[in-house]
Amino acid sequence: MFAKVLIANRGEIAVRIARACRELGIRSVAVYSEADAHAPHVLRADEAILLGPAQSQQSYLDIGKVIAAAKDSGAEAIHPGYGFLAENAGFARAVVDAGLIFIGPTPEVVAGMGDKTNARRLAAASGVPVVPAEEDPPHDIDGLTKSAGVIGYPLLIKAAAGGGGKGMRVVRSPAELAAAFESAGREAKNAFGDGRLFLERYIDRPRHVEVQVLADHHGNVVHLGERECSIQRRHQKIVEETPSPAVDEDLRRRMTDAACAVSRRVGYRGAGTVEFLLGPDCQFYFLEMNTRLQVEHPITELVSGIDLVQAQLRVAAGEPLWFRQNEIDARGHAIECRICAEDPAQQFLPSPGPILRLREPHGPGIRVDSGIAEGYEVPIHYDPMLAKISVWGETRDAARRRMLGALTEYVILGCTTAIPFLLDVLEHPAFIKGDTHTHFIDEHLRGWKAREDHQIVALVAAALDAARPQRGVVSSATAAAPAAQTTPWASLGSWRLGNG
Repeated sequence: MFAKVLIANRGEIAVRIARACRELGIRSVAVYSEADAHAPHVLRADEAILLGPAQSQQSYLDIGKVIAAAKDSGAEAIHPGYGFLAENAGFARAVVDAGLIFIGPTPEVVAGMGDKTNARRLAAASGVPVVPAEEDPPHDIDGLTKSAGVIGYPLLIKAAAGGGGKGMRVVRSPAELAAAFESAGREAKNAFGDGRLFLERYIDRPRHVEVQVLADHHGNVVHLGERECSIQRRHQKIVEETPSPAVDEDLRRRMTDAACAVSRRVGYRGAGTVEFLLGPDCQFYFLEMNTRLQVEHPITELVSGIDLVQAQLRVAAGEPLWFRQNEIDARGHAIECRICAEDPAQQFLPSPGPILRLREPHGPGIRVDSGIAEGYEVPIHYDPMLAKISVWGETRDAARRRMLGALTEYVILGCTTAIPFLLDVLEHPAFIKGDTHTHFIDEHLRGWKAREDHQIVALVAAALDAARPQRGVVSSATAAAPAAQTTPWASLGSWRLGNG
């Protein structure tokens, strides 16, 4: 096992990796920008190294600085987390060339699966269904129109090197094609430095279902079941759950077999995720493979009991998987909500600012992965995700109700968050029935407005909480009438649960 690992990331995932390292007896090294000098991930690691200014290109995305930090600290390996350089094949290659271990697949696999058109070919060669597409469309309007006609409308324009919805356009008629192709190419070039596009049949109202895989250096490949990630805004997930309410045992077997087949085909190692689109007819299609840890990995950990970050570290150190497929016993249901500093009532506009007050929920089956603390200033330079909350229950509805209770207890003052919006998602009749798809928010919650001013309600709750007698101190009022005591949440709970 490694003696020291550098964590090339920030926020809650850097905290998560540092915790896993500590549990394995590994010293961790954090890196940080000037904007993150007092961030929780810096304090959780054993060592910390400044990379540079707040701008990502001069800090977290500067490959040379990250490699130099690893070498200077004596780290033997680098964990990329997710985002930033996690799926950058050039970074993976630089780590290896520097004589360090990249905690993930080989640079060749990162490159091969990072190119969506190449990944489609590899999936098809593995016998996995892929959406009909034109991978190298002509750029003249006549040729483009002809290719689009073969695929049929509606169709989807996608960036070959893209992700996160960048360089993606839905085209429903020939009249929209040329302008959409031009704007998607321009956006892809700006976002990824690669303007290549391809055309793909558009699957209407699909579910986004992904399979978690683990593989080692010894040829062992297993899956840890599927997650449904259909609740999305701007093609980015905000609510995930496992197992999917739409997947029965036969479909699960076929999807997980397909995910493992792709992983074996490319010689995968470490933790990875094979993503599928699941149509209303229950036909599934390969979407892409994420060659890294996913944001939503905690819910898989909750139902499987397997620590995915520790598994990554152990596999990267050369250990074989310590369990077989038939020894994985998934139990119950888990749901994750992403807590982001953004305003759902303003098209999810980012809402940076200071964390003036923080109260996280606790209790059986509740897990909070957080990258913030009271007094921390949420910077404008990075992804707005502050934390994520995951819950486990014996059944889907038990998990849903536990999440409602946990969100009710969550107080973050100083910046707007999507907590009231998440409450409405989980209480929507379609979500309760499991009738989810990637257009759920547009269909059911377009133009959403909070039913109350969440900041005022949370402020009152936090003020009441702060004013309560300290533990062990009994006031005269308490002694006189213990049965009359209430918590701050008693008067606010009906609103926060959407019943007011």
